[in-house]
Amino acid sequence: MKQVVMLITAALVVVLVQGCASSRAGDVYTRDDARRTMDVQFGVVEEVRPVLIEGTAGTVGSVAGAAVGGIAGSTVGGGRGSAIATVLGAVVGGMLGAGVEEEVTRKPGLEITVRLETGAMRAYVQEETADETFRPGDRVRIVTRGGVARVSH
Repeated sequence: MKQVVMLITAALVVVLVQGCASSRAGDVYTRDDARRTMDVQFGVVEEVRPVLIEGTAGTVGSVAGAAVGGIAGSTVGGGRGSAIATVLGAVVGGMLGAGVEEEVTRKPGLEITVRLETGAMRAYVQEETADETFRPGDRVRIVTRGGVARVSH
């Protein structure tokens, strides 16, 4: 029975972590971006390179992993041994949970090198999306606000 509870808890951890992942795609804006002035520049794509955007290792994975590890550890031994196993299980579970969260929230991305109309070269990294592809020679639009930039056609 305890194994079933641990499996269900582990599955919930993965679902929660996926739900907490935010998007770094060029067509996704935060609530704070709405109705704000943004700078727009135009340029031509010089190079596109696939990259990997690291995931988040926040508290959701750590806390959930610690809970699963603590439950698993509590099933070992009895008395003081069970208490020690519970603590060790929680610590190890927390570390594993953080690792799982980072892995699950990792995203494929693109580094898009653009020659702006001013002649300057800039590289932008954003999530790769199926609905927008970039190729050298494409004319693109770069929207920037507060140091955050997005490339689109």
